[in-house]
Amino acid sequence: MAQQLHVELVAVEEKVWSGEAEMVVARTTEGELGVLPGHAPLLGQLAEPGQVRIKLPGGEQVSYEVAGGFLSVSDQGVIVLAESATPVSAAQSR
Repeated sequence: MAQQLHVELVAVEEKVWSGEAEMVVARTTEGELGVLPGHAPLLGQLAEPGQVRIKLPGGEQVSYEVAGGFLSVSDQGVIVLAESATPVSAAQSR
């Protein structure tokens, strides 16, 4: 089984999504960033407007439009702390 990341997407008032993923892609103020298992620890500010894409095991992908916040990568996984997070339909995320 391929190595996976534990990912949590949290908005101000709720946990929006939590689970295991193969990859997370987010747009930060420094540019688009892809995070795979074993990525070096980092803290990035999310770009506005931005989108976070989470590639799930098996190839499925979930996407969220996010406003404000940060992306944190550590040994424990990835945490996205956003002011707001709205699901994107499959047609919009391509």
